[in-house]
Amino acid sequence: MSETTSRYLLEQLIGFATVSRDSNLELIEFVRDYLAQLDVECELFYNAERTKANLFATIGPRDRGGIVLSGHTDVVPVDGQAWSFDPFKLSEKEGRLYGRGTADMKGYLASVLAAVPLFVEAELQIPVHLAFSYDEEVGCLGVRPMLAVLEKRKHKPLLCLIGEPTGLKPVLGHKGKLAMRCQVIGAPCHSAYAPYGVNAIQYAARLINRLEEIGERLAQPEHHDARFDPPYSTVQTGVIKGGRALNIVPAECEFDFEVRALPGFDANEVAEDLQTYAQAELLPRMRAVQSDVDILLEPLSEYPGLATPPDSETARILAMLCGSEEFGTVAFGTEGGLFNHAGIPTVVCGPGSMDQGHKPDEYVTIEQLRGCDSMMERIARYAAGPMPAIG
Repeated sequence: MSETTSRYLLEQLIGFATVSRDSNLELIEFVRDYLAQLDVECELFYNAERTKANLFATIGPRDRGGIVLSGHTDVVPVDGQAWSFDPFKLSEKEGRLYGRGTADMKGYLASVLAAVPLFVEAELQIPVHLAFSYDEEVGCLGVRPMLAVLEKRKHKPLLCLIGEPTGLKPVLGHKGKLAMRCQVIGAPCHSAYAPYGVNAIQYAARLINRLEEIGERLAQPEHHDARFDPPYSTVQTGVIKGGRALNIVPAECEFDFEVRALPGFDANEVAEDLQTYAQAELLPRMRAVQSDVDILLEPLSEYPGLATPPDSETARILAMLCGSEEFGTVAFGTEGGLFNHAGIPTVVCGPGSMDQGHKPDEYVTIEQLRGCDSMMERIARYAAGPMPAIG
């Protein structure tokens, strides 16, 4: 397997500016055409507007489950970031390959694609599946239609390797996430008569304070899981807006908050606590002044955590394929929890580091890309060997 091929493919992938707000179809069509040249058929799963698509392809026998090599095609924006290089043109300096998505996670995708000829030439006993998604960066949204189909198939995949940047160390766990928007509808009046209005900002502040109290409870030692950093579920408010002018009691205020939940903790408990507090404590006071005020909670996105048992057969197999039993966890989320929820046990392992992700001058080292190519070669040998028992 040629390092030159991985680098060439990474250069092509970086050239597609697949920021989540934009289409990924040019990249998907490039991958589809590349696979077609190797006689590999693929399926596309479009969004409702047909502006984006997931791609799924199978190499090898179709009468049994196999290994999914999964990754997302979208990247975060470069707006406002001071890059030393063109973010959508691959650049090399001192053993590093720079460009938006090199680490997160087009380096992995390039290595997977570079291995396709190897997979095609091998007489695979179990299939290797490629699953490339969209809109991972905005809440792991795009992969869901594809997973809904795979989950129902007679021969659904048996395990999954997601190539998020982990320094090629297998990751068995990450937190889940719930993102919510809270809208407070108050009653405006002249600020000289503030007691006769319902100040939406002040009530939003009470709700945010409640979230802080919930976060403090979750941070107590009895809720810790030492495998994670920080070792507890967290709650934070990230966006707030409201009010029109200082001399008007504000009629509206909204804020967005998120819960990063340890595996096993239901993040919706936080939203339910906030809703109960709003209904029992705040709305009666607000409606004592004016009846048509309200507090509304709206989910923005949600994905589950991942907790693959380190002593499981899946962990053993994927550790062998990754080339390391140095299991770990990460603070960021992945699509792994969704694959696992669909009954496809998952490990996260890919080239690069998330320390470089989402930043200007994002990069992956040539050494890490070379290591990922070696991982693909191990996968090819494993899938071509005697029919293994996976479960």
